[in-house]
Amino acid sequence: MGEELYVGLRTALGWDGDTLTAGQIVLRALIIYVAGVVLVRIGDKRFLGKNAAFDVIFGIILGSVLSRAIVPSTSFVGTLIVGGILVGLHWLFAVMAFHWDWFGRLIKGDAHTLIEHGEIDWDAMRRNHITSKDLIAALHINGKLSDPREVEVARVERSGDVSVIPARTGLRVVDITVEGGVQTVRVALL
Repeated sequence: MGEELYVGLRTALGWDGDTLTAGQIVLRALIIYVAGVVLVRIGDKRFLGKNAAFDVIFGIILGSVLSRAIVPSTSFVGTLIVGGILVGLHWLFAVMAFHWDWFGRLIKGDAHTLIEHGEIDWDAMRRNHITSKDLIAALHINGKLSDPREVEVARVERSGDVSVIPARTGLRVVDITVEGGVQTVRVALL
């Protein structure tokens, strides 16, 4: 049974031949695309920047596949077929993620709350490999804040970016004394 499965897999993927059939090309493209998404999802999402895992994998694989048309190691038509299959898979995964939230979470991940009501969730920080310096930098860049206590909510989003919602504060009155006999000025800041 195991030997038959192995031989069937080798045949289906075209490991033993010099040329590939259209079906073997389609199967290889599907397996590599899914494997790429899984590997990126297992890895650290912060390197993705503003892109979801399946967008990054799509770009990497499509670029790699299309580059083979320049180097004649793969047939020109085979390269175009695989490029078309990858575009179709990317479109299909995006549609599935739109319609089924569970699928979107599977390929894009979940957002995690890092700060809520000024309190840092250190377990979420560890799970997302975010140091306190990384968090402070994100507060500076995305919230124009320097103190986590000034934050209502900060989350690492599915893209790997950290979003920051400042805490609402009431009016703050600042007294300013001007020298030279001028009256004190009161300024209300929001």
